[in-house]
Amino acid sequence: MMLQKFSSQSLHLILLSLLCLRPFTTVVDGNSTSGQGVDRWCDKTPYPDPCKSYFKNHNGFRQPTQLSEFRVMLVEAAMDRAVSARDELTNSGRNCTDCKKQAVLTDCIDLYGDTIMQLNRTLQGVSPNAVAEKRCSDFDAQTWLSTALTNTETCRRGSSDFNVSDFITPIVSNTKISNLISNCLAINGALLPAGNNGTTTNAGFPTWVSGKDRRLLRTVRANLVVAKDGSGQFTTVQAAIDVAGRRKSMSGRFVIYVKRGIYQENINVRLYNDNIMLVGDGMRSTIITGGRSVKGGYTTYNSATAGIEGLHFIAKGIAFRNTAGPAKGQAVALRSSSDLSIFYKCSIEGYQDTLMVHSQRQFYRECYIYGTVDFIFGNAASVFQNCLILPRRPLKGQANVITAQGRADPFQNTGISIHNSRIVPAPDLKPVLSSVKTYMGRPWMKYSRTVVLQTYLDSVVSPVGWSPWIEGSGFGLDTLFYAEYKNTGPASSTRWRVRWKGFHVLGRASDASAFTVGKFIAGTAWLPRTGIPFTSGL
Repeated sequence: MMLQKFSSQSLHLILLSLLCLRPFTTVVDGNSTSGQGVDRWCDKTPYPDPCKSYFKNHNGFRQPTQLSEFRVMLVEAAMDRAVSARDELTNSGRNCTDCKKQAVLTDCIDLYGDTIMQLNRTLQGVSPNAVAEKRCSDFDAQTWLSTALTNTETCRRGSSDFNVSDFITPIVSNTKISNLISNCLAINGALLPAGNNGTTTNAGFPTWVSGKDRRLLRTVRANLVVAKDGSGQFTTVQAAIDVAGRRKSMSGRFVIYVKRGIYQENINVRLYNDNIMLVGDGMRSTIITGGRSVKGGYTTYNSATAGIEGLHFIAKGIAFRNTAGPAKGQAVALRSSSDLSIFYKCSIEGYQDTLMVHSQRQFYRECYIYGTVDFIFGNAASVFQNCLILPRRPLKGQANVITAQGRADPFQNTGISIHNSRIVPAPDLKPVLSSVKTYMGRPWMKYSRTVVLQTYLDSVVSPVGWSPWIEGSGFGLDTLFYAEYKNTGPASSTRWRVRWKGFHVLGRASDASAFTVGKFIAGTAWLPRTGIPFTSGL
C-alpha cells in the first residue's frame, strides 16, 4: 500500500486532507443555501461519477452537512445497488441452463446476499439513531465494508474460473456497486480514530460473548455429538450443523463434538448460523475431507470442503482436507468469511488454494497448513500465530507460493500476518527441495498485503523471498505492501530479497506491531478468556 509507510495517525490526517473537509452550509428544504449540493461531497470520493449519478436519479434525501451524514447516505446507496444486483442475478438464474453459468450464479447470489447483510449491519451500526446493541465502531464498519467489496470481487473472479465473464460482468457492472462501496471505505476511513481499531467490549469480552459463553469455552460441553460409529446423535457433521441452524436463539454458543473418524462430506455453516463451535479429537483423529476442484466442475469458492459464513465460529482439534490433488487446480480445503472466528490446533490440507481466508477478522493458532500454489489466499484480516506452514511437492515445473493476498482497495483494512510461526518443507517436498522454488507470496490484487514477523524460515524459502504475479510482470509491485520483521532461520536474510517499491524490511517494533493480534484484528477485545492462547503484541 502506498500510504503504509506513514503511521496510523499520519494516515488519518492524510485521509482528512485528501478529502478536503470543509464545513458545509446548513440545509433548507433539501437544498444547500450556498448552492453546494451532494456533488461537492461526491467530488471528494475516489469514484465521484457513480456517486453523482446515483443521487441525481434518487430524490428525497437530505443534503449532508457533515462527513458522518454523507457516510450513511453512501452506505444506503451501496445497499440499494447491491439489492438490485442480487435481484438481477436471481432473475438471470431462472432461465439459465448452462451448468457452469449456473454454478457462478449460485455463488454470486450468495455473495451478494452477504454483501447486503454487511452493508445493513454497517448502516445499523453507524446510523445516528442506532440502538445500543447494534452500534459499532468505525473499525467494525471498515471491516464489514471491506467484506462487502471482497464479495463483489469474488463473484467476478468466480466467472473467470469457467471463462464466463462475458455473462456475469454486465449484470454486476451496471450497478457500479464496487465503486460505491470503495467510496464508503474511503469516507469511513477518514472517520477512523487514529490508532484505534478496537471493538466495544465489556470487561474484556465483546458484547456478543455472554457470561455463560465464557464459562462454556473453558469447559466445552457439547450440545450435540457426531460419531461415525453411531454413538452420537448424528453420523454426519452437516446434519448437526443444520440442527444448530434451526434453533430459536442464535445468541448462545452451540458446541458440536465430532468424535474421531474420517468424515467424507462437504460442510457449510451458513449465514445467520452464528456462534457454532466444532470440537474434534485432534487434527490427526477427526478429519473432514472432500475432493471438489475447479477442474472437477466447481468454482474455487464452492470447491471448499468446509465453508464457514456464520459469525463467531470456532474450530478446535479438527483437520479440514481437500484430496483433489495438485493436478486438479484450485481446490479449497477451508473457506472462512466468519467474522471474529478462531481456528485452534487445526490442520488445513490441500494443494493449490488450500485455505481461503475470504473476508472478515480471523485468528489461526497452532495450526498446520499444507499446500503448493497460493495456498493461503483471500482478503480477510487474518493472523497466523504459532502455526506450522508446510509447502508440499507441486506439479513438475511449478513453484510453490505460500500466500496470494487479495486486497483490491487501499482503504480495506485487510491482509495476512504470519507471526511467530515456522515455514518448513512438508515430507513429500524434501526429496526434491533443490529443484522447487518456494516464495512467501505474490500479489493477487493491486494492494496485496502480507507480513511475516518473528518467524522461522527454513531453507525451503527462496532467497528473493517474494514472487511477481506473473514472471516479468510489474503488476502491483509499487502498490503492494510486503514486509518482514526479525525473522530467523536459514532463509531469513533479506540481503537478496526483491527490490520492489512495495517491499519493506521493518526495523522498528512500532511498525511491526500494527500487524499483531492486538492491533490488526482487535484481538484483545474478543480473544481473552475464550480458552484460546494468544499473544497480543510482538
